[in-house]
Amino acid sequence: MMDGFGEDYYRNSDMPALRSMEKMGLYKVVPSLMPSVTNVNNASIITGGTPEVNGITGNVFLNPASGKEELTEDPDLVLEPTIFERARKAGVRSILFSCKTKTVRLLSRGAGDTLAWETASSEWIQRLGPKPDIYSREVNYWIMEAALYTIRHDPGLGLIYIHTTDYPMHTWSPQSAESKEHLHRMDGYLTQLIQAAPDAAILITADHNVHHKSLCWDLEKACAARGIPVRAAINPEKDKYFKHHMGMGGSEYVYLKEPADSARVRNVILSLKGVEEVIPRAEAVRRYHLMGERIGDLMALADSTTVFGQLESSESQALPETYRSHGSVYEARVPVFIYNAKDAPEISYFTDNYKLAAWLYR
Repeated sequence: MMDGFGEDYYRNSDMPALRSMEKMGLYKVVPSLMPSVTNVNNASIITGGTPEVNGITGNVFLNPASGKEELTEDPDLVLEPTIFERARKAGVRSILFSCKTKTVRLLSRGAGDTLAWETASSEWIQRLGPKPDIYSREVNYWIMEAALYTIRHDPGLGLIYIHTTDYPMHTWSPQSAESKEHLHRMDGYLTQLIQAAPDAAILITADHNVHHKSLCWDLEKACAARGIPVRAAINPEKDKYFKHHMGMGGSEYVYLKEPADSARVRNVILSLKGVEEVIPRAEAVRRYHLMGERIGDLMALADSTTVFGQLESSESQALPETYRSHGSVYEARVPVFIYNAKDAPEISYFTDNYKLAAWLYR
């Protein structure tokens, strides 16, 4: 799963291996899941089901037991079997590689082995050299080198899942030289993967795209300032990788103090510049296949250049030209590549990114 890899990144880069996969295999641009954040989409790709059944509705959630915002990292929160569990039942050995520890903590149930950049052993460091900074493009090269090493030295593995980081996409636009250099090198690793395992099927998709955003609203502060405070406003994009997005994203779950406040809160949020829609829980569940018990009373949806998040002092903040993020419907379209998969369904089956591997080990 190439984190943050929208089609514009693909089309603006020199990626001959992917071009060949597009030509020789199946290729399609499809919706990703909302909110367009990593945990929601990674969990859905790995389970083959939507948040409505797997239970993952964000990178963070409001724990009803504690009433506090918590990171979505507990594997018990995942309510559907993972592809690793399905593979194990089929007698297939698997491994999960990720630049982000949160992915391994949340989604590795059933995996025969795992490697996260942050928790890599000294043995891996001896093999590959010092770990790059998590806030770099080099961390993606490091995790790809690890995957290549494993493929070359453990041919008995039947399933390898690789999850990169979207830091380069948060940092550079598709047209930038740095982005093109990063993706050209990533494409080189795909060439090496094909050479190392010529009989392997290679399935590739992304969780979301990344775009420039110019304005952020703190919905808790905005509602309080207009005389209708809310219990909490939880941004599903927020995680511990603060430098990526500063905890800001294009959708937000709003929890009311009282059910009777719904109309007033909705009208207040809709009055804010850059807010496109505020929908009730039932509509969010219907439209985005979310689990109602794990989202707010309302879901706020921003336009293409606006995000929500927690601000230190003001209710709104202009963002610099360099700021890039996701979480909205405008980042929820991604490419799907199916290469050398002899038993794959027809292209019409792949209606969404979570269908990428949903057909495997069933």
